[in-house]
Amino acid sequence: MLRRVSTTANATERRLVLVIGAVVFVDTMFYAAIAPLLPSLAKELHLSKLSAGAMTAAYPVGTLVGALPGGMLAARYGPKLTVIAGLVLLAGSTLAFGFLHHAVALDLARFAEGLGGACSWAGGLAWIVAEAPLDRRGALIGGALGAAIGGALFGPLIGTVASAIGRAPAFSGVVAVALVLIVQARRRPSPPPGSQQGLRELLEACRNRTLIAAMWLVALPSIASGMINVLGPLRLHRFGATAAGIGATYLVAAGLEAVISPAIGGLSDRRGRLLPVRFGLGAATGVLLCFTLPDRAVVLAVVVIATASVLGAFWAPAMAMLSDAADVQGLDQGLAAALMNLAWAAGQIIGAGAGGGAAKAVGDGVPMTVAAALCAATLLVLTRRSPIALVEG
Repeated sequence: MLRRVSTTANATERRLVLVIGAVVFVDTMFYAAIAPLLPSLAKELHLSKLSAGAMTAAYPVGTLVGALPGGMLAARYGPKLTVIAGLVLLAGSTLAFGFLHHAVALDLARFAEGLGGACSWAGGLAWIVAEAPLDRRGALIGGALGAAIGGALFGPLIGTVASAIGRAPAFSGVVAVALVLIVQARRRPSPPPGSQQGLRELLEACRNRTLIAAMWLVALPSIASGMINVLGPLRLHRFGATAAGIGATYLVAAGLEAVISPAIGGLSDRRGRLLPVRFGLGAATGVLLCFTLPDRAVVLAVVVIATASVLGAFWAPAMAMLSDAADVQGLDQGLAAALMNLAWAAGQIIGAGAGGGAAKAVGDGVPMTVAAALCAATLLVLTRRSPIALVEG
């Protein structure tokens, strides 16, 4: 009987992760599609590195603005409605990105995509945590992240296709998938009703040092990822890489990260959240310092792939750590997901926006060196003094 109950519970978990995984797959697919499009958009719209960084950063700016509203929507009205709202926003804004031909309009479309992504992630992660046992939280979050990274696998492919046949037909076809997912999400049983928590409870929980440490461990790889997403395609193009070559680079990078993330999440369930994070910090310090060393596109592509793979060691443990800390503080998991969105979006804005601006002013090496220094400093702090005794037990 116990085995039957366990098997049923595992099947329910798998179905839920499959649905939420599909939602975040579509979300990250549209987010990542811009990488191989950046060189052609920069040429068509006369974008500087700073402008290209701004277009890339418009999505995380939308996520940043939508993080708290999305989290409060999940806390008050439930994850299911929040996921559906995110998919509606995503479908409409992505269709607009396919048909618009002005830089500001495209920035606004990316911003709206980010708003939708904030809702999809807040609702999706809250839905998973609400139905996941504590000892499998990292693995299930890692599974959803693996699906999201799978979306990043196909994003560059969609971008490459769009650069060949045009944005309008490429994006119009894929938007249909989002509409199908809205129907699938509506058919899923609703999770428990929201807690009705709001901004006051969120601010009280943010006094917890573990929660702040976990948010930093989400933001830090996001900073590095934002830089790579802007400077990588532009530098590869400067060395002669085609849109197809840039797309292939990010395809391989996302593929490795998709394999790593679920495994790392499971490892963090068994061995503690910090073990994979410490490894990621050490490895990221090294590969980020190598970014400006290659003088050929092929070698640079290897560095980009290695960097993305190393950053995959952060996401699931850091997000599970934040979720664990929210449980201790009695914070609704929808609001915890809002904090994850805030940390990720802030990191992307700093990495893509400030990183692109710094690269324009002083070259690519300076922002990459700063990112490496942040990883090294964080590793030093975690080695000397652990701020998260509650997740190491």
